[in-house]
Amino acid sequence: MNVYPLTRFHFEVEWGGSHVGFQEVSGLDFTTEVSEYRHGAMREHNKIKVPGMRTYSNITLKRGILPKDNEFYLWWNSTEMDKPVRRDLTLKLLNEKHEPVIVWQVKNAWPLSLKSTDLNADDSGIAVETLEIAHEGLVMEHV
Repeated sequence: MNVYPLTRFHFEVEWGGSHVGFQEVSGLDFTTEVSEYRHGAMREHNKIKVPGMRTYSNITLKRGILPKDNEFYLWWNSTEMDKPVRRDLTLKLLNEKHEPVIVWQVKNAWPLSLKSTDLNADDSGIAVETLEIAHEGLVMEHV
């Protein structure tokens, strides 16, 4: 049996119990900061490097604008300066049988920015809105 790399075009996003269709999801990045340390009695004249804090990129979600669908705007508009409305999100990369192969769990996400579509009388493309979210952690699991 041949094993091929996964495609990236078949995925779903869940939040608040509903499945939301998106054109694109980006920013599923993990980074571990490096902390350098040297104590005075070390024989070597260099610092050692140890793992530090983990950081995660903001996630960007893009989707076509649907009539009478204000969900992005309502979530973004509900955020106050010190009281963001947080949601947990689940992102799933699916195989050809529509089964999850990789699952990302996003913790305590809140809307950082919302960009509506550009308007252009010479362009017949789809109107797309973009939501950028901040979050407090990302867990990835190969199922």
